[in-house]
Amino acid sequence: MQPRTIKHCRECGAAVVYRVPDDGDTRERAVCPACDTIHYVNPLIVVGTVPHLGERVLLCKRAIEPRLGKWTLPAGFMELGETMAEGAARETDEEAGARIEMGAFFSAISIPRVGQVHFFYLARLLDDRFQPGSETLEARLFDEADIPWDEIAFLTVRETLEHFFADRRRGQYGMHESNIHWPARK
Repeated sequence: MQPRTIKHCRECGAAVVYRVPDDGDTRERAVCPACDTIHYVNPLIVVGTVPHLGERVLLCKRAIEPRLGKWTLPAGFMELGETMAEGAARETDEEAGARIEMGAFFSAISIPRVGQVHFFYLARLLDDRFQPGSETLEARLFDEADIPWDEIAFLTVRETLEHFFADRRRGQYGMHESNIHWPARK
């Protein structure tokens, strides 16, 4: 069952009821009894890059919550009207001010508990000059040995970095898909 976050119909403003729609659906949804609009709640898409220059990876120190002051790959919520790759490139520019050449799709990580899916692309940095945006305290290149692993902001970033360095050692980058499940809330 999905969380009951919708209270009123976006079409007519009437209070919604939660039930399985009569259209053959199998999940409980917010349904408007006045205009019959079915409201769907879908996962949010987070897109980002693994920007690299030689042996080093670019990380951004967060200037915002959540995880203020922790390190992350440049990433954020995908916007309407853009592709995943366009969103990843935009986030890299906004957060790091980095010039990149987009590479291959690299990782997809589902986080069902928070309703998000994170997608990362490889990205070759064109130079080592960065102009961090307002969401970033610092943008810096790290060798694998210098990654501040205990200061990584998100599990998805940690997992993506681990795949990146393992693939680099192997000499071939693959595509990685995984899920992060936390214990159920009590």
